[in-house]
Amino acid sequence: MASVLVAKATINNISRQTWNQLPKAAGCIVIQQRDASSNVPTKLTAMKRGTGGRSSFSGVVATVFGANGFLGRYVCNKLGKIGSQVIIPYRCDANEVERLRLVGDLGQVLFFPFQLRDEESIRKTVQYSNVVINLIGREYETKNFKYSDVHVAGARRLARIAKESGVQTFVHVSHLNAKKDIQKVWKTSEFLKTKYESELAVREEFPEAIIFKPSDMFGAEDQFLNYFNYYSRWTVFGQFIPWKSGLPIWKNGEYTIKQPVYVADVAEGIIKAILNPDMAGQTIQCVGPQRYYLADIVDYVISILRREEGLVRTNRTFWIRFDILYLDLSMITCIK
Repeated sequence: MASVLVAKATINNISRQTWNQLPKAAGCIVIQQRDASSNVPTKLTAMKRGTGGRSSFSGVVATVFGANGFLGRYVCNKLGKIGSQVIIPYRCDANEVERLRLVGDLGQVLFFPFQLRDEESIRKTVQYSNVVINLIGREYETKNFKYSDVHVAGARRLARIAKESGVQTFVHVSHLNAKKDIQKVWKTSEFLKTKYESELAVREEFPEAIIFKPSDMFGAEDQFLNYFNYYSRWTVFGQFIPWKSGLPIWKNGEYTIKQPVYVADVAEGIIKAILNPDMAGQTIQCVGPQRYYLADIVDYVISILRREEGLVRTNRTFWIRFDILYLDLSMITCIK
């Protein structure tokens, strides 16, 4: 305000002179009074962090691998909510991850193409980050990537490069049932086996890594509850009643216990672990507050779909034995 008054007084005093006769420096008097400094910070951590929120800066520069997945979308949203800069490597079409740009403020969400087997592209995505989160996982194998390629070799490569690049915090997401001795029901789960091996690989390369082991996660577009909604899961045989469809479940789901957890709660736990230095080297199991029999969960899904009259649970063990019996009979027929 004082600068404005000085400027007005100066103009009144020199109003009788022509503007062409004024010194050129006179027009710079007020401009020089503005707050400015030549000591410009060159590091992001030296900038003002603000009071919180998406328009502030929390000091976290996180690279999130697997950000386009089910859990990844929630993690990126939580990171952007506290004012973090998020680097999102992707190997799909760029338009598929473009929606994640909205999780942070303008210029705080960056995208970078990469390949899991290309170490140079991985180094470029983590070279400026102090946090790396590995959410890469696959429920099935492809001709290009086996379980071991994604869960074990890929996780080991990410952890090693992050350690070499000076990353402070590395977060790896495994599975609750991933362990050394896996109970064999019908056949050993290769998915859980490689998930356990990924934990060992990450610990070898990055001993201070934080490992999360969530149970079945539910939420919008999940693979847990929607799994029982797929038409491909419904068979034409339902308790031997021709006009009903059946959901084949191991022993009707009466011997399987689930403790599902909400996906946003897992994402919130990851954010809190990143911000807590005491969580380095910890293994965290994430489960929901309640336990349910799988049979009750499936019956609940059937009731939500309003298919109580046309869809029932079936015992999967019978149809497996039926397939084996059919295979044996066909072999005998071939021998004849």
